[in-house]
Amino acid sequence: MSLIRFKECGLFIFLILAVAQQSVVSAFQIPTKFSPIRLPSASSKSKSQCGIQRSHPNGSLRMSQNGKGGGNNNNGGMDDPNPGAINNWDDDNNNNDDDEGENFFDSIKEYFKSEEGAEDFKTYTLSLAIALVLRFTIVEPRYIPSLSMFPTFDIGDQLAVEKVTKRIRPFNRNEVVVFNPPDEFRRIMSENYGGSSKKSKEALIKRIVAIEGDVVEMKKGKLYINREMRDEPFTNEDAKYDYGPVTVPPGEVLVLGDNRNQSLDGHIWGFLPKQNVIGRAVFIYWPPWRCGNDGMF
Repeated sequence: MSLIRFKECGLFIFLILAVAQQSVVSAFQIPTKFSPIRLPSASSKSKSQCGIQRSHPNGSLRMSQNGKGGGNNNNGGMDDPNPGAINNWDDDNNNNDDDEGENFFDSIKEYFKSEEGAEDFKTYTLSLAIALVLRFTIVEPRYIPSLSMFPTFDIGDQLAVEKVTKRIRPFNRNEVVVFNPPDEFRRIMSENYGGSSKKSKEALIKRIVAIEGDVVEMKKGKLYINREMRDEPFTNEDAKYDYGPVTVPPGEVLVLGDNRNQSLDGHIWGFLPKQNVIGRAVFIYWPPWRCGNDGMF
């Protein structure tokens, strides 16, 4: 079985996109005021000119020659096999639909019984399995819903998050990570939005500014790590709050948003346990004019 065939490659890409597809709200809306077009009804005069009359008690129609009623004169009128297109075709239509349905399913069965169908089925199944493995163990897509990481990320940016290296190398300062919110964040969200708030369960994206053992302090808008001021060209503006000094405990990191004054981050809810990290953000892949990884490391 060849996996390099053109249509298999195309399907593989489609499956990757389908598995990675993100939920969006459709902008299409049916108009609230919708009125069907009403055609003017035919006048009684136009009805009389069409030369159609009901001449039998069982409801059948007869069309007279020259627009005149045929009455009981067999020579004066002739039967219209389809008067006004009102014949009952239900039985014939049902039979045709059944035949078409049977033919369709028969063709599907024959296709999968064929050698080509069996090979395509194996290829499609393998492609889907590979896509699922990639999605849940190696890399996953994420999109940015807010400006808490501006200017590194803008609203609507879509990025790839790799999930492998977190197991084999330690976290470093300035790395951007996606993580599940800690308990303190959930508590704050529950108090402000209610216990069942969806926001308290959504994954977050922030930048690691300090690792375990670091002494962190924010004063006069600048970040100090171990009493040394950090150069942070990726931030949107200087912080308008003071924080610390505090020491990052073992097994945890401190994360902040690049948009320091518009981010619900570690300076409010505390430190982030390493086991909450989903993966590292590696590059933006959409929109095309923002592709790259500037400011992520």
